[in-house]
Amino acid sequence: MKKILSIYLTDLRNLWKVPTGLFLMIALAILPSVYAWINLEAMWDPYANTSGIKIAVTSNDEGATVKDKTINIGNEVVDNLKNNHSLGWTFVSDQEALVGVERGDYYASLIIPADFSRKITSIVDGSMEKPEILYTVNEKINAVAPKITSKGASNVTAQISENFIKTVSSSILTRMKELGIDLEKELPTIRNMESRIFELEKRLPEITAMGDKALEIEQKLPEIKEKGQKIVELEKRIPEMDRAGDTVLKIEERWPKIEAAAQEVLVIQQKLPEIQRAADRIAELDQNFGKVEEALNTAIDKSRKADEIVTAALNTLPKVEAIAAQGGAFATQLVNFLQNNDAAFQAIIPVVKQNLILLQQTADAVTQLTGLLQDANLDPQKALAAIGLLTDRLTAGVTVIDRTVDLLTRLNTYLPNGPFTDSIDRLNSVKSNFNNQLQTLSKIQSAIQRGEKPAKDLVDNLNTLSKEASSTLGNILSRYDSEIVPNITKALGQLKSIAQNSATVLQTLQSQLPNIKEILVDAQSGIHFAQAQLDMLQKDLPNIRAKVHEASTTLQTKMNEFTNAINEAAPFVRNDLPKVEQKLHEAANFVRNDLPAAEDEIRKLSDLYQTKFPEVESAVHLAANLVRNDLPEFEAAIRKAADQIRKVEGGGSIEEILRLLQNDIQKQSDFLANPVLIKEDRRFPIPNYGSAMSPFYTTLSLWVGAMLLVSMMRVDVDNPDGLLKPRHVYFGRMLIFLTVGCLQAIIVTLGDMYLLGTYVVDKFWFILFAILISKVFITITYTLVSVFGNIGKGIAIIFLVLQFSSSGGTFPVSTASPFFQKLNPLVPFTYAVGVMREAVGGMLLSVVLRDVFFLCVFIAICYVIALALKKPLSGYTKKVAEKAKQTKLIS
Repeated sequence: MKKILSIYLTDLRNLWKVPTGLFLMIALAILPSVYAWINLEAMWDPYANTSGIKIAVTSNDEGATVKDKTINIGNEVVDNLKNNHSLGWTFVSDQEALVGVERGDYYASLIIPADFSRKITSIVDGSMEKPEILYTVNEKINAVAPKITSKGASNVTAQISENFIKTVSSSILTRMKELGIDLEKELPTIRNMESRIFELEKRLPEITAMGDKALEIEQKLPEIKEKGQKIVELEKRIPEMDRAGDTVLKIEERWPKIEAAAQEVLVIQQKLPEIQRAADRIAELDQNFGKVEEALNTAIDKSRKADEIVTAALNTLPKVEAIAAQGGAFATQLVNFLQNNDAAFQAIIPVVKQNLILLQQTADAVTQLTGLLQDANLDPQKALAAIGLLTDRLTAGVTVIDRTVDLLTRLNTYLPNGPFTDSIDRLNSVKSNFNNQLQTLSKIQSAIQRGEKPAKDLVDNLNTLSKEASSTLGNILSRYDSEIVPNITKALGQLKSIAQNSATVLQTLQSQLPNIKEILVDAQSGIHFAQAQLDMLQKDLPNIRAKVHEASTTLQTKMNEFTNAINEAAPFVRNDLPKVEQKLHEAANFVRNDLPAAEDEIRKLSDLYQTKFPEVESAVHLAANLVRNDLPEFEAAIRKAADQIRKVEGGGSIEEILRLLQNDIQKQSDFLANPVLIKEDRRFPIPNYGSAMSPFYTTLSLWVGAMLLVSMMRVDVDNPDGLLKPRHVYFGRMLIFLTVGCLQAIIVTLGDMYLLGTYVVDKFWFILFAILISKVFITITYTLVSVFGNIGKGIAIIFLVLQFSSSGGTFPVSTASPFFQKLNPLVPFTYAVGVMREAVGGMLLSVVLRDVFFLCVFIAICYVIALALKKPLSGYTKKVAEKAKQTKLIS
């Protein structure tokens, strides 16, 4: 170790003694730094002055016309390039541009053809021809310039594409936003339709059941028609029924006399003793018997008339029974129909209200249109589209008003005082208002189509009409729940009550018919009995007269027989006659109280059948045909629509669609033009190209410094006594080399940072790593020359060339040939540049330790080679050096 240090100290003293040598050492320490600084200064920002690279630009674009609008994209490109100073854009004719490129006056040229705008707008008519820009480049002028000019041409095409996409997308998104606004206006209607469709889907089983009922009713129409005809026939028999009823009433009216006559039997029984006394008067009767004959004839005539009346009533009674039975069944079916379909009648209430709301929304939409028409910047196409939509809505509104008025008019007939009259009048005024609005809109539409602005008085009149209609409908809606709904409910209830009362009357009539029949049969029996007796009496009248005469003479002897006869008749009068009276009163009460109402109901049913049954029959057939032909498709359509709505809501609510449609158009078009932005995350940012290249050029300068040292300084030591061994010479002389190399590293790194202003994160480690690299490079070059002599210098130069391409200092090593890629991990430049980059950009400990480790490995390899080969090869090296001197060219 002492010998090694002595060699180092001797070298330092010798340099100090010789100023020229000292100056030379200082020059060797500084010279590599100058090499690095010059290169770094030149490479500091190589793309800052590209404006001097001239590119000729020519636009022959003739422009194009799209939807009556003339555009010239070529001129727009030229205007944009005039404000772009990244390259030397020069605007000349196409001939001058081509000649200038050939001569080298311009590095490249861009020529926009005449059909450029026409082709780029060909997407409008669907032909979609891609436009072309003629790019001409002269690649022999410079190697880098063509790459820069190509980038400029790419930027031009990218700018054109971006502006084109932005313009087209802006137009599309503007239309989408308009659609979104229209959709938002119709959102209440859409929501209402959704709820109605879902409600219909829930009610499909009920609708199907109602359809089956309609088919069933259609099958029973012949039977209903037959029963209806019977009701008509029964109505025709009403006069006969009235006559029969009158007869019963007359019998009832005369019943007291009949009863009194019957009571006379009892009286006679009680007065038999007096009869005995009256026998004396028989003679008187015999004398006046002609009067008795007259009275008998009168009684016979009356009994015959009574018999005819009762017989007619009994003959008519079966028809009455059939009519009552059939009418009761019909009324019961009608009541059941109204009860089973109560939900359908109740659905009228919300439907009418919803229609009124939609009518008011239509009026409000017209008011909004008047605001659009008053705008100074009126868009004719948008205005015509809105007028067409509102015309359809107003026309549909008139139809809805007609149907609503018809409904309320029908319901009005079932209620006293006509509570719907005011609402009907208001709706008729709204209908007239809507018709006036349609006429005004037609005039406004004609004016816009002629290219004129609508007259102010027309717009003001339309505004007034729409507000009046909205106010009137609002008034009706404000009273709807409190006044109209209760009256509709009452009218529907009255309709059902009438049907229920009809059924009740017919059922009561049917239950009383057996009693009536029994009374009439009893009356007929009594009449027949009396008639038979009177006929017999009439036949026997001559005999009676003779017998009276005989009785008058023999009464006293026959009194006992008469008494017995009276006693036999008295029990009938006492026991059976009251029952006959009761049945007669019941029949008479029916005739007085129930028969008129029954006849009225029969007349009503007959009138209802004759006037309404054809309509009912037609409606039933229509409903049945609908059920058979259209109901399956209707159900399938409702289910499909409901499924589609659920799919839309599952993918996303209508509100979400509106939000997407109504987003900011400028932002969306910018997004489509530039859908992806590169968010740069500069982990180890280096502000300029010179700082980024400082690790490579600093490392290169250190290798150059090491090469200068081994070229200018001796690696051997005078050893006349032979006391110094090869290892002493190797390490002793290396120390002066390392000293100068350390100075080289310090000077170049300090100059990088403080003369050039190179960006370095870890300045201390930048200097320290440079010293380590200098030691590695000096050890390598010194070892090569120390062991192999001048051959080692050649090896060092070859090693430099190989490292320059394989280290990845300038271009990524992945762009080099496979040979240099494989060589990359085997050369010290790779690790030297890597560790210097860590100090410049920011250190990762693992990377630093790896690079420092491999640099130290190269030092260790050199030591091994030197210690192993210096002594064996020293003699051969001297011989080679002597032969080289003999050439008188190589020292």
